[in-house]
Amino acid sequence: MGPTQRAEPRETTLARMIALLEEAAAKGAQLVVFPELAFTTFFPRWLLSGEEVESYFEPAMPNPQVQPLFDRAKELGVGFYVGYAELTPEGQHFNSAITVGPDGIILGKYRKVHLPGSVEPREGARFQQLEKRYFEYGDLGFPAFRGAESWHRPVMGMLVCNDRRWPEAWRVYGLQDVELMVMGYNSAAYDPNGGSTENESIRTFHSTLAAQANAYMNATWAVSVAKAGNEDGSGLIGGSCIVDPNGVVVAEAKSLADEVVVAEIDLDACRQGKEKMFHFASHRRPEHYRRIVDQVGAQAPA
Repeated sequence: MGPTQRAEPRETTLARMIALLEEAAAKGAQLVVFPELAFTTFFPRWLLSGEEVESYFEPAMPNPQVQPLFDRAKELGVGFYVGYAELTPEGQHFNSAITVGPDGIILGKYRKVHLPGSVEPREGARFQQLEKRYFEYGDLGFPAFRGAESWHRPVMGMLVCNDRRWPEAWRVYGLQDVELMVMGYNSAAYDPNGGSTENESIRTFHSTLAAQANAYMNATWAVSVAKAGNEDGSGLIGGSCIVDPNGVVVAEAKSLADEVVVAEIDLDACRQGKEKMFHFASHRRPEHYRRIVDQVGAQAPA
């Protein structure tokens, strides 16, 4: 998806999403992947009042504001992944995603675990990265689930944005025999934490690299989808891509605007990696991995 401006009405954004869904269905797609926070602008770039912040959150999924997307997808017999800001009945706030089957039934839910940025704004910065201020850390872990019968019931996993950079998340799904990873992101075309060593080119490269490397190391397909372009003066990278279990990009976006990218996924392509190089039961040695779960920050040897 291209950018969604802060002043853009929800109806306009939803109409764009439905148009993309219809175009994808016309090209034979059975599953459509939308980005992180697909229904709104990327609001954590601003320090906002409580009332405006709350306006970006969805109190239920679906709800009347987004129901037309669910209805049209069901009419077309197409499922979809979509990221959104979730407000729970208990008042919790999460950066979440769901995968919906072609019958309109929600197959799985995910809440973003690796929140970037800070709680407090950086003084003097034009744009912020305040996900830690507006969202709680995801509390569902990394639950794999089965896709729809018409998709041949692949083992699926979901991530949101920054999660795709963390190999631990992918490996937890890999240990559940994942065959199809779907994820959306809104990644800045500059260092959102105020540095000057990253530009749009290197950040796009890193985004694609994360999908390729982790798809290969877990022998899974990966679909990684951006909200891109100039959003209220803040650049977002593109780089949407579909990656096979060998880590090869088989389809990718060419622009920073609304665009449909389609590929056919052969689930049997996962077998080579899962049964040979990354046959976990034969080759993993978890007794040597303790540091990964016992330690948070890096510690150099004495």
